[in-house]
Amino acid sequence: MPPLSARSSEAAPAGIDGWSPTSWQSRLALQQPEYPSAAALEAVLRQLGRLPPLVTSGEIEALRSQLAEAARGDRFLLQGGDCAEQFAECDAEVIAGKLKILLQMSLLLVHGAEKRVIRVGRFAGQYAKPRSEQVEARDGVTLPVYRGDLINGVAFEPAERTPDPERLLRGYERAALTLNFIRALIDGGFADLHHPEYWDLEWVRHSPFAAEYQRLAESIGDSLRFMETLSGERVGQTTRVDFFTSHEGLHLRYEQAQTRQVPQRDGWYNLSTHLPWIGMRTSQLDGAHVEYFRGIANPIAVKVGPGTSPEALLELAAVLDPSNEPGRLTLIHRFGARGIARGLPPLVQAVERARRRVLWVCDPMHGNTERIGERFKTRKFEHILSEVEQAFDIHQRAGTYLGGVHVELTGENVTECMGGARNLSEADLARAYRSFVDPRLNYEQALELAMLIARRMRH
Repeated sequence: MPPLSARSSEAAPAGIDGWSPTSWQSRLALQQPEYPSAAALEAVLRQLGRLPPLVTSGEIEALRSQLAEAARGDRFLLQGGDCAEQFAECDAEVIAGKLKILLQMSLLLVHGAEKRVIRVGRFAGQYAKPRSEQVEARDGVTLPVYRGDLINGVAFEPAERTPDPERLLRGYERAALTLNFIRALIDGGFADLHHPEYWDLEWVRHSPFAAEYQRLAESIGDSLRFMETLSGERVGQTTRVDFFTSHEGLHLRYEQAQTRQVPQRDGWYNLSTHLPWIGMRTSQLDGAHVEYFRGIANPIAVKVGPGTSPEALLELAAVLDPSNEPGRLTLIHRFGARGIARGLPPLVQAVERARRRVLWVCDPMHGNTERIGERFKTRKFEHILSEVEQAFDIHQRAGTYLGGVHVELTGENVTECMGGARNLSEADLARAYRSFVDPRLNYEQALELAMLIARRMRH
């Protein structure tokens, strides 16, 4: 259980260089909702500040240590989940499905890379999304844009689209329920490597890669049993796995409310998640998000892409990680298959020249989004795979290490991304397109991507 004596961020004193959990409020804060009642918002935030933490500082420090190993090339980060979680999908089957696909993907990557994999779910808090526009217009009616269930509803109605502070409590509650269920599944043997066949989902058996995955699962089970026969005892350390959570730290009042000091540790921890990240729309050096993130003790990540110059990236790294601490800073690059060859090398070279100890991760999703007509946003599997392959090549030529991938996926049989082994086409999108924000890899496509990455890393 998280320590009950964790100190709230309300009226926190200023720390080093004038930082406190509230110091971001003196900066320009982008992508923040406008609530109709400031008093109602403050009442909710006071409640959030008194609720128990969702994660522990010990878990956060364990993740930091593993990320430092990944930056050295000794581990590989697999970060994945929904583009934006929905409250309605706080459902046992949906949560188990996402956990299953991440476990299966990590199994393939361990086999291919012969390295331990860090499993980080993009859920249990990914309820807010940055948007390009402030409003949305339909048939002459203009309403606030949907910003995720943490802020407003997806239905195009005035009551739903009006930001509601009570949703912050609902988001906290669903994150807690999700984390509780994941921990119960793992502690109950759901991730037992002796039985990887239990992680299967019925419909994926039709995948062209199903037989290869089944052979791999059987091989791992046989290897564990062989080791245990030789040693005469169960291989205890391999019966379960570590699992961490992440989300974009977008809604700063929500993040601040769960920023605490804990006994016997220095600094302030964001105890709503293990690994918060800054998106490209809010990574301004003098902005509120960078100010907030620079002071928290969590390992943090930043998205970088076509708009990021080498000079700006080094300035950002100096602010967010002034001590150049291993495991502190992860750089998630997102250029798209057509832009990565031009955009990534200058950033890698600049960071190497500055001797910055960072973890490089490829996000092959966001730079490859395209629109099909007025109805669908989609991504092509071939572009996703191409960006990952190019990332491996670029880092190899630079003498650096691609230490992870960051993907949007679901454990459901959706049809939102085109291509893959079954070659989903534009005509297939309407069959099971369920995302209200960005398109996700379905279970089969995600498994195929992991298998192809594993092959690449093996060879």
